[in-house]
Amino acid sequence: MLVTVVTVSTAVAQEIKWVSFEEAIALQKKNPKKIMIDMYTNWCGPCKKLDRETFHNKDVVDYVNKHYYAVKFNAEGNESVTFNGNTFGNPNYDPAKANRRNSSHELARYYQIRAYPTIVFLDEKADFITPVRGYKTAQQLELYLKLFKNNDHKGMDSQEKFNEYFKAFKPEFTETKTK
Repeated sequence: MLVTVVTVSTAVAQEIKWVSFEEAIALQKKNPKKIMIDMYTNWCGPCKKLDRETFHNKDVVDYVNKHYYAVKFNAEGNESVTFNGNTFGNPNYDPAKANRRNSSHELARYYQIRAYPTIVFLDEKADFITPVRGYKTAQQLELYLKLFKNNDHKGMDSQEKFNEYFKAFKPEFTETKTK
């Protein structure tokens, strides 16, 4: 008697390990890593595309989970955040506008976020590096992830130096095909 065994493999989608802002700060104290904050809003189409495509790209997921603490932060939400001895909230938040344009969160204003999506990068001491505005593909985000992770940004004091880095950069991440 011949028995055939069929193995069914189910692929589990990998995801970025998102933590709260305060969790990222606490984790940094135990194991220093840079922080990547996805400043999004509920109504923002490019934010949803960034989440759906770029933040679910296997190469992005692997790299971010290994080298960063990742924070997903609703820049118009009602969450209360304590950072550097200050409490940030959204005193003008309107629950009736939860999925429409709402008041800007104080933490978003602290980082001077004026467009969505914006990815804010912080160093290992939670000091501000820079914001990266707009939707980014996996390979576009790869440039910034590696630039900051490797501290290559520290020697860039002009647009020309960034342009040289940009031209020399060879992406390794595979782009996810969109449907």
